[in-house]
Amino acid sequence: MNTEFVTVKEKLNNSKRFWLWGLIPFVLLVIIISLLSTLGTGIKDKSAAPIEVLDIQRIMMTEEGFTLKVLNTGPETVTIAQVVVNDAFWNADFHSSPTVGRFGETEITIPYGWVEGDPYTIVLITTNGLLFTAEVPVASMTPELNTNRFLQYALIGFYVGVVPVGLGLLWFPFMRRFSDRGIQAVLALTVGLLIFLVIDTFQEGFELAAAAPGIFQGTGLVWLAALLSFLFLLAVDQSNDKIGFASGKRVAYKIAGGIGLHNLGEGLAIGAAFAAGNAALGTFLIIGFTLHNITEGVGIAAPMLKDRPGPKTFLTLAVLAGGPAILGTWIGGFLFNPTLSALFFGIGAGAILQVVYVISKMIVREASKLGSPAVSWSNFAGLSLGVAIMYATAILVH
Repeated sequence: MNTEFVTVKEKLNNSKRFWLWGLIPFVLLVIIISLLSTLGTGIKDKSAAPIEVLDIQRIMMTEEGFTLKVLNTGPETVTIAQVVVNDAFWNADFHSSPTVGRFGETEITIPYGWVEGDPYTIVLITTNGLLFTAEVPVASMTPELNTNRFLQYALIGFYVGVVPVGLGLLWFPFMRRFSDRGIQAVLALTVGLLIFLVIDTFQEGFELAAAAPGIFQGTGLVWLAALLSFLFLLAVDQSNDKIGFASGKRVAYKIAGGIGLHNLGEGLAIGAAFAAGNAALGTFLIIGFTLHNITEGVGIAAPMLKDRPGPKTFLTLAVLAGGPAILGTWIGGFLFNPTLSALFFGIGAGAILQVVYVISKMIVREASKLGSPAVSWSNFAGLSLGVAIMYATAILVH
């Protein structure tokens, strides 16, 4: 009995030592950083110029004038001394203060009688004389968040996302009549579609990353989000393989999820166009994305050609792939944020890339069963056709 008590006591002591050795480096690191912060490095040189960074995240236009949302992403506190609109100094109200701490945000209201359709340049001047400029290419009233506008954006997202994907899924009965080699070619076509989507998603993510505040490292954020998304879905896929789910339907859901994140980005573009008052561009994007997304339904249906999915499955897939376009339209129209948008695009690119990996494995496995090469002429033709289709329809958007 005493021996057991001693053994338990030793285990507790070993556990305490284990956690102690784990905490010591962390505690020492905190102490070192605290000393550097309070005592400094000993170097007294002053910087040649103040380091101030202001990011004008959004400009809203109301009947009273301009409203700016400004974020301080620099290392120092910044005080905004003057506001200039089209080369004229102008009065402005600050909420909460013209002095903005690191990662702090302020809202600037400028009472200005702007004219519909005219361009404007707004400059913020700090107490240290640094200038931060934002432009309004074409002035128009910023849409307010109300029930009518909310439902209009939802309808646009439905037209752009759910409807075309659903139309593409209607090709399922036609494709089921293909031979085994024909089904492989359709899977290869799906890979072609998705490869184009991966490249397009990365490109749009990098464009948004360039518009994000530099401190958030938007380009790196896209890459990291894509990598983590890819590895996470790969881990989920491997665990599901052990459980033994139906592979065809599972892959279809994975494709729909990845495409859904891509369509979220399309909704962002449409919502942002309407929020900027560019209705012509918004309408053009709706038509282009609708034509572009019909082919996505074909890619989603391809892995299930040997299964017997019911209407409920097709409806769920259409909503999963197209529904995020509704959410994207809301975010783009009311709450556009380039940093978060770049993150979404990175996650979407990683998800689509993982689906490309899974379908490629399916093609290799099925080709091995048939005793045919994985890169046959029919598969190569299908992949090339998929890329060509997406490229041709993308021209309608850009």
